[in-house]
Amino acid sequence: MTGAAADSTAGSAAPAVIALGSNLGDRLGYLRLAIEVLQPYAVSPVYETAPVGGPQQDDFLNAVVLVAADAGRAWELAQVAEQRAMRARGVRWAPRTLDVDVIWAEGQAGGLLLPHPRATERAFVLAPWADVQPEAVLPGRGPVRDLLAQLDVSGIVRRDDLVLA
Repeated sequence: MTGAAADSTAGSAAPAVIALGSNLGDRLGYLRLAIEVLQPYAVSPVYETAPVGGPQQDDFLNAVVLVAADAGRAWELAQVAEQRAMRARGVRWAPRTLDVDVIWAEGQAGGLLLPHPRATERAFVLAPWADVQPEAVLPGRGPVRDLLAQLDVSGIVRRDDLVLA
């Protein structure tokens, strides 16, 4: 699944853009578990990234996927993936088996804020998103590539040796 697939497979509806992260246990395995649950039609390359905020912890593996779903369905799938990965919640920004964030999707889902309120601050979201969907625009914020160009990307490394799909 590539960025080219993202351009032609989505149909007329905008895709749900979902960010994945893991820094605890079998990081790549947890990202693959999310792929199984989410059934995306496009998957970014994997990035290894330094943690942002929270306690001292190991680096993350991150990716972005595109899913044919509205906000409500995307949120439901995100919750299922985290539950299957036995995500423990407690300390904010603590290490986690799997973190699944809906970055953008059409519609509304309960208290979900869209676009994700910190998406423009996160190179670990914008870099893989730009890879999987080069012409992407974050509604109300601008082209993803332009947003990424404004950020420090020194803490993220594309890991082409790690493959999700």
